[in-house]
Amino acid sequence: MTCPPDAPAFAAEGEARPARWLVTCDHATNRVPPWVNGGDLGIAAADMARHIAYDVGALGLARALAARLDAPAVWADFSRLVIDPNRGEDDPTLLMRLYDGTVIPANRNADAAERERRLERLHRPYHRALARLAAAHPARAICAIHSFTPQLRGRPPRPWAVGILYSHRDERLGPAMVAACRAQGWVTGDNQPYNGHLDGDSIDRHALAQGRPNVLIEVRNDLIADQGGQQAWADRLAPVLEGVLAGSGL
Repeated sequence: MTCPPDAPAFAAEGEARPARWLVTCDHATNRVPPWVNGGDLGIAAADMARHIAYDVGALGLARALAARLDAPAVWADFSRLVIDPNRGEDDPTLLMRLYDGTVIPANRNADAAERERRLERLHRPYHRALARLAAAHPARAICAIHSFTPQLRGRPPRPWAVGILYSHRDERLGPAMVAACRAQGWVTGDNQPYNGHLDGDSIDRHALAQGRPNVLIEVRNDLIADQGGQQAWADRLAPVLEGVLAGSGL
């Protein structure tokens, strides 16, 4: 999906909401600015509609969850294939050239100047907005929302409904959140389907570096593919998040 040339790199809502939580969504949309290869990364529309381009259903879940928590939300408004906002600026996967079996032609010959252009126009504005909202509450806690595909190409099906990710550097909320989700009867991954720590990612930059309580929630994308599923999971997750944070004593 292309966007107007002057479209902002991010969006936010509920900035005046009083909750400690800030809900973030790094991989919210599959938009490609027209100044990036004419707004076309050179891959099929079907690929742009799947998980390699954005986290399917995650934005709707993040917004519904933020409203349910009475918390602000902020999200990146560009495809992760243009430049990944959940990677540090020096991460080699910042501009993906191959992802889950799909070659990204518009990134194949992207040089250092093109990388810098995308950082300056997209990646950095999003992180400045996230940093501002994170600092707006003196006791901020961050909840990052992502989604995962039920099965990668050539890999076995993933059994989890939800994955709770957290860093080994901060286990104040993560393990308790895993236990609380499992107590609800949800098949819950503990740092699955991905490891919860990545140097330079959004949680590292905006939570770990400042000592803010944090959790990253991955929901299987077939469960939140429509508005009904997104609202249902927001209603399920909100009291669990509130209970875990309250129980932590942080």
